[in-house]
Amino acid sequence: MAARPSYQLEPEQEPITDDSRMGFLDHLDELRKRIIACCVVLAIGMLAAFFFVEDISEFVLAPTFNALPQGTSLIMTRPGEGLSFYLDLALIGGILFAAPFITFQVWRFIAPGLHAREKKLVLPLVLLASVGTLAGAAFTHYVLFPSMMSFFNSFDAPRIQFMPRVEETFALYRNMLLGMVAVFQIPTLVLFLARLRLVTARFLWSHTRYAILISFVASAVLTPSSDPWNQAMFAAPMIGLYILSIGIAFLAAPRGAAAVERGDANLRLVFAATVFEQAARTRHSRRSEFPRATRR
Repeated sequence: MAARPSYQLEPEQEPITDDSRMGFLDHLDELRKRIIACCVVLAIGMLAAFFFVEDISEFVLAPTFNALPQGTSLIMTRPGEGLSFYLDLALIGGILFAAPFITFQVWRFIAPGLHAREKKLVLPLVLLASVGTLAGAAFTHYVLFPSMMSFFNSFDAPRIQFMPRVEETFALYRNMLLGMVAVFQIPTLVLFLARLRLVTARFLWSHTRYAILISFVASAVLTPSSDPWNQAMFAAPMIGLYILSIGIAFLAAPRGAAAVERGDANLRLVFAATVFEQAARTRHSRRSEFPRATRR
């Protein structure tokens, strides 16, 4: 009777794809190609937006004209101010036009290095970030910026006429837009941190009073006016989004005792591996020092 072999078959491993074989220079070359493609699409979007720059300017400046008296116009006091304004609008239009393509290129670049669980997390993060971007832009355009321009116009007097410049008005609009878009990304950040078990709903709830204080301090620093109304309007969405993030952290937290035990087990493994590694290094250093002592 023939003896059975003592070896065992190894478990089937995942096939090695071309993406996993790519070296550092190959990744740099792929990144260069995708950046060039994104720049080409961005340039095409800017060129297309430049043909509709008048309509875009009417849309962007509509809150300003609605807040100012009837017949008020914006002025230009610097040569090239109108050209730079139109170029900025074309850049914003090009970014909006190329945003889906750029997002797709980023996804194609990072997707091969992600696990299946991480790929499932990318979709809700992208959706939540897109909704936050649109909500922040809409809140700035329709609520926050018109109220601020109305506040500035309230200081108009018979001998003091409010005549805002194009460059300064658009710079204020752009900065407030970017600031509110960043503020509306708080739920996205909390969702990412909650899935990594770095923050919890209990932790966020226990620090609510500090979040409210930080919101009012940030609104006082970022808002160009000292009006309490405008500061409250800037701080209100920050507080509301923080409270919303508490619910998101509660829903996104891993459920069940198995998830907690898994996380604790991983922490114990990391701690044990660190202890063993440190002990091995200490033993190796002692052995290397022992021959030197005997030589002396």
